[in-house]
Amino acid sequence: MDVSTFYALFSTTCFTLVGLWWNVVQSHTDWMREPALRRVVGGVYLSFLLPALMGLFAQVGGTEKPQVWRTAFIALSVVGCVSTLRLLARARGDHFITWQQAASTLLYALIAVVGAFPDLARHAGLRPIQTEALMLIVLIILAHALVWRYMAGEGRADEDA
Repeated sequence: MDVSTFYALFSTTCFTLVGLWWNVVQSHTDWMREPALRRVVGGVYLSFLLPALMGLFAQVGGTEKPQVWRTAFIALSVVGCVSTLRLLARARGDHFITWQQAASTLLYALIAVVGAFPDLARHAGLRPIQTEALMLIVLIILAHALVWRYMAGEGRADEDA
């Protein structure tokens, strides 16, 4: 795997998804007026922004300076865990949203763990930066599921949240 090429494409894709999400948000100005909806909109935004930033740091550090991407992955994963847990607390009985956010939280935690203890990745026969790439792919798949559920109207936050 050419790690540099993967992370360049990955980051570009994630930043494109951030921009597309903001286009959607601009066409629904009412979402920003209600605090509960605004939190969900921000959560979706972070679902694409944090992996995009991780991809950039992976490019900067690469395999030559792994401490760069490892430190960034740990810090950004903490932000991801905290923000996702805050949204999880507001899921209000939607089992799909609860599952999606719990899985995302677990992935953020695993990304941080591999960043902190990279030798764990070697048990899977992969370099740590490759293991992180696989988890980031799954994280983006989960973010897409969240957007789909939200856009379909089933994942929107309650108005009294």
